[in-house]
Amino acid sequence: MKAVKPEQIKDWIGRETGVSDWSMIDQNRINIFADVTEDHQFIHVDPKAAAKTPFGGTVAHGFLTLSMLSHLAKNSLLVLEGVKMGVNYGFDKVRFMAPVKSGKRIRGHFTLMSADQKAPGQWQFKYAVKVEIEGEEKPALMAEWLSMQFV
Repeated sequence: MKAVKPEQIKDWIGRETGVSDWSMIDQNRINIFADVTEDHQFIHVDPKAAAKTPFGGTVAHGFLTLSMLSHLAKNSLLVLEGVKMGVNYGFDKVRFMAPVKSGKRIRGHFTLMSADQKAPGQWQFKYAVKVEIEGEEKPALMAEWLSMQFV
């Protein structure tokens, strides 16, 4: 993560703060996510049945793709100098745009939309996030992601 001084943060608004490395979404990861969430819908875990759908095979859960944001963001977000901790605060918007087929790689693009000091030493950040699917035009998801940093 890029460390910045609080007085520099406004210079980043509207700018891309980073693009993550590619991450593989394979069938093993999809199956583990299905087990953890108890969502075993056939389009995720049954390759033979999923092959007969318009997807042509199994696809990741939308929430699996969304849950990858923390991993994708680790080297792509800004962090205030002296930060003691950061926490997820939620989303203003999430849209699942295209399915991630098993065996595809994804990466995140992060753009700072806003940064506001809510209280002394407490900052709220909003990022526009696009999760790209390797080799495809349409992204997997678009989101407005909120976080808080405490300095």
